[in-house]
Amino acid sequence: MTRATAVPEEVTIQVPFRIVKRGGRKEIQRPSGTQARGRPDDTLIKALAPAFRWKRMLESGEFTTIAELAGREGIASSYMTRVLRLTLIAPDIVEAILDGKQGPEVTLARLLEPVPVEWSEQASSLLPRRP
Repeated sequence: MTRATAVPEEVTIQVPFRIVKRGGRKEIQRPSGTQARGRPDDTLIKALAPAFRWKRMLESGEFTTIAELAGREGIASSYMTRVLRLTLIAPDIVEAILDGKQGPEVTLARLLEPVPVEWSEQASSLLPRRP
């Protein structure tokens, strides 16, 4: 059995991407318009979890002030206040973060900045546009 065409010994494949720093680590960013399954961002999830736990502790009356709770947790109350703002993020954005579909522009640093109060405005400024 012989082959009619020779098989090349070397094949070159070009994959368009760029490397960006995100949360202190490097990440591959695909060109816009391409779809890929996202991976949940551990940094964002590790910030959301205590934010909702602290909110629950304050709402239940277990702690009466942020300063009291921050003292118990051993962190600065100013930091706790910034992290507690994560509980004001729209549920669909939280869900997108948990599913890894939030897009590269949604970072912890970005979420700790003041975001619009209206959920629809949050979605338009934080989530990638869907086709």
